Amino acid sequence: MTTPPVAPLAERMRPHTLDSYVGQQHILAKDQPLFRAIEQGELHSCILWGPPGTGKTTLADIMAQYANAQLIKLSAIDAGVKDIRLALVQAQQYATVVFVDEVHRFNKAQQDAFLPAIESGLITFIGATTENPSFSCNNALLSRTRVYVLEALTEQDIRTVLIHALQTDIILSKQSLSLSESASDAIVHVANGDARKALMCLELASVSKQSGSVIEFVDVQAAAGSAIPSFDKDGDHYYDMLSAFHKSVRGSSSDGALYWFARFLQASTDPTPIMRRLLAIASEDIGLADPKALSLCLDAWDTYHRVGAAEGERAIAQACVYCALAPKSNALYTAFKQAKLTAKESANTPVPFHLRNAPTALAKQQKHGEGYRYAHNEPNAYSAGQTYLPDGVKGDFYQPNDRGLEKKLSQKIAYLEHLDTKRKSS
Repeated sequence: MTTPPVAPLAERMRPHTLDSYVGQQHILAKDQPLFRAIEQGELHSCILWGPPGTGKTTLADIMAQYANAQLIKLSAIDAGVKDIRLALVQAQQYATVVFVDEVHRFNKAQQDAFLPAIESGLITFIGATTENPSFSCNNALLSRTRVYVLEALTEQDIRTVLIHALQTDIILSKQSLSLSESASDAIVHVANGDARKALMCLELASVSKQSGSVIEFVDVQAAAGSAIPSFDKDGDHYYDMLSAFHKSVRGSSSDGALYWFARFLQASTDPTPIMRRLLAIASEDIGLADPKALSLCLDAWDTYHRVGAAEGERAIAQACVYCALAPKSNALYTAFKQAKLTAKESANTPVPFHLRNAPTALAKQQKHGEGYRYAHNEPNAYSAGQTYLPDGVKGDFYQPNDRGLEKKLSQKIAYLEHLDTKRKSS
């Protein structure tokens, strides 16, 4: 007779109640709306975004349980539209939570397949993703769901998970195992905020131990292999590393940019978050001081996908150094932010008549386009004194600095303002 397979420790330790759930107190503290909604069984469709091992699947299980609903699990890795349709048919019989793991892997058509069921309330949709939903999920799905950000577990959270696992005495049916302080520290550092990784390491470290014995650092080291030196003592959070990278590039530190890029690769083999962050830096922190930065970052991303990681990572490193040493300006970032605020405040202001289109005789009778001056017919291709904002709306959004290309752009703005002043005085 064959022995039935034993589920991994991480699966056996999966909590089933809110009280036993560890971490994410920023959204699951007892005074938080999500906690109260789950406790009362009043669910809403949502997307859980966070690093691996932070409890996304577990939270979906708990939500379905508290709502007394059937839980249908799909993985976007292998599920298709056919599987989605089958799940929606099953949902017609019972209150249903449809959980989609790795939802960012679904294409637009697959994501859209859920929309009518979410809209009608046939299902409560819960998606889990390690990717930023703003990039990986389409707007239609995002508009029908609430995004909750799950954070990497703290060191204390991981220690709590380890203590609970040891106290339950279910590690390969061994009784009263304990962890030395150095072994506990090592697992915390290896886990890097990932409860699943911590429990897997604990389980492997316990293989050679007898009931009542102590798991030592050497046991964890053997279980983790080369993983321990890959993470520093502080166990930096995924997002903290991205922040450190961004601040290094913004601060013109090429060494910092390369270091944090390399550190990120140690923690994750996917450099996509770094490439996205570089594009953000190119428009937010460099802007028009060096427009070439944006193109170079896109070229690096393209190179990575064309030639693979070995050569592609060097291309990204090239973009990191270039952006770090490029002239910096947040003038465009600030200008666009102010323009959006002004546009919001003056959203009902009519378009000036001289800027309106006049494709019909009626439009012309209403003086659409009247008084507009075609810039190419004027000296220097500039219709000096002509206004392009609604009445009462003040501009001056873009204020370039004196670094890089923006120094020349500043001179151009000053020249155009001179032409405006000259026309007014004539």
